Amino acid sequence: MAEVPGNDAGKARRRAVPAAKSSSRVRMSAAQRREQLISIARQIFAERGFDATSIEEVAARAKVSKPVVYEHFGGKEGLYAVVVDREVRSLLDRITSALTAGHPRELLEQAALTLLTYIEEETSGFRVLVRESPLMSATGNFSSVMNDVAHQVEHILGAEFSSRGYDPKLAELYSQALVGMVALTGRWWLEVRKPRKETVAAHLVNLAWNGLSHLEAKPGLITFRKPG
Repeated sequence: MAEVPGNDAGKARRRAVPAAKSSSRVRMSAAQRREQLISIARQIFAERGFDATSIEEVAARAKVSKPVVYEHFGGKEGLYAVVVDREVRSLLDRITSALTAGHPRELLEQAALTLLTYIEEETSGFRVLVRESPLMSATGNFSSVMNDVAHQVEHILGAEFSSRGYDPKLAELYSQALVGMVALTGRWWLEVRKPRKETVAAHLVNLAWNGLSHLEAKPGLITFRKPG
């Protein structure tokens, strides 16, 4: 049989064409996918809040289908609960680990600076925590973290009050006031970011400590004092 002119050249050209490449994207494990979805959801919840966040957007950013998100978390509520729980534990662990000093003033400094550092380094996480959601109970938000911190401060103040002759039962009131002051200032600093965190912490402790060091044993309101 006569060869077709150019047939060998055609075969050579066909052999030279590279085979189609298989997909190079590495498939994530279930654990890796879960972590990816949590990270993406954390960012979106921080940007938009719970109500304005959708499973569709989380799935789109992760480049997966909606059923994948539902498979891992059951829905938006479940995903949000996981994100918030992680942030609550992260912040509380930071503050608990930071409270190592022996002197009460140093403990106040450590608590204030730790909260401001968390705001600086984990801005998205802090934004998630301070955005209240009607779905979350009092045990799963920023308020719950601050309550836990206040209980630790309460024990410190209780001992200090007893040594100075003040009513230790009032330590809970003062601890809530101190922690609330730091927390609200932190929310303000989240937006302005100045002065630097060390300066903010120093002024917070200045107000708190110098106020505590000159407490009246039985304060009263000037408004209701009887004229002498």
